[in-house]
Amino acid sequence: MQHHDTASRPGSRPDTGRPLGEAAGIGPAEALAEALSAGGLPAQDLASRELLAPYLHARATEFLRSLRLHRESGQDPQGAAEAAEAARALRAAARRISGTLHTFRPLTETGWADTLRAELAWLSGILAREHAYAGRLNRLLEALNRLSGAGGGTGGGVPVPPARGGGSSEPGNSLTVGAARAGALLERQLTLARTRAHSAALQALGSSRFHAVADAVALLASDVPLGPAAAAPAAEVLAPLATGAEQRLREAVAALPLGRAAHPYNAEALVHGLAPAPSSEAQDAPWHHVRLLLRLHRYAQEVVAGPGDTRPAARALDRHRDAAEAATAAASAARTPRIAPATAYALGVLHADQRHEVEAARFAFQQVWQPAPAAP
Repeated sequence: MQHHDTASRPGSRPDTGRPLGEAAGIGPAEALAEALSAGGLPAQDLASRELLAPYLHARATEFLRSLRLHRESGQDPQGAAEAAEAARALRAAARRISGTLHTFRPLTETGWADTLRAELAWLSGILAREHAYAGRLNRLLEALNRLSGAGGGTGGGVPVPPARGGGSSEPGNSLTVGAARAGALLERQLTLARTRAHSAALQALGSSRFHAVADAVALLASDVPLGPAAAAPAAEVLAPLATGAEQRLREAVAALPLGRAAHPYNAEALVHGLAPAPSSEAQDAPWHHVRLLLRLHRYAQEVVAGPGDTRPAARALDRHRDAAEAATAAASAARTPRIAPATAYALGVLHADQRHEVEAARFAFQQVWQPAPAAP
């Protein structure tokens, strides 16, 4: 759960961003500067620190509040759910602080900002792993149930090809035979990884390194170490830095194969012989990079213009990341030594299904970023 608190903070602005695509909700560069003069305060009368400091104060307060809730959560199921929610909020606050310090680094005391960014990245990564493994396992088990028919049929996913050298002429039967063992294998592997991640998170939260991070964030809640440049007018200093974050996003998206992503995905060609798609794991990295740049742009927009609606694009890229990582987990499980052919077959179908989800997410992002023109 994320709280922005922008309505009450000094220097906050209404959402004036204009979308690159009508559904994307991503403001162009001009809107960032215009937002500074909206709502009654002329841009030339507003120093950069008057926007940046209150935003960082609010995010640091969220971090500390989430940390307190995490520490106060009980050991029962309700307490576990509260702890998980607090950890998500803690990660969200850490990401916002780190991303804001990255984009607006020239306005801060850079040595302090660089150190805190690195420590927040460490903390966010540690806390995210347990959640990621749990989500990946749920995603893969649900997909296995759907593909094997145990979850109410095989509709909506990748068509199941005949098993090579299998003992049944019915592909559904062949998949059902291996699905249970494949699910058990995935559950063992990912549950073990989740348990280790949980232990690492608990160890991290009790470490002196974490206490140093919490102390730094506590300082940030009351006093932001800003440099002399933060006294300059926001329109001259803050807005160009936010515009730079947007421009980097635009350039990264322009390098994506959006033309290919705009075409419906040929799932049957993917699973024919269980071959990987032409858009393979090696091509996922630029999409992951765009996801990070979109997040940085969103945080910069929150500082300058208030929250904008980038959720459709972000959801598509989150779906892309989740499916790509699930496909990698299925492929890794399929490389387990001495597994039965039926198990390997089920994992191959599962891998193909998740790569299909990767392509579907790319198609969804393309539709958000470059929506079709309205019919006359």
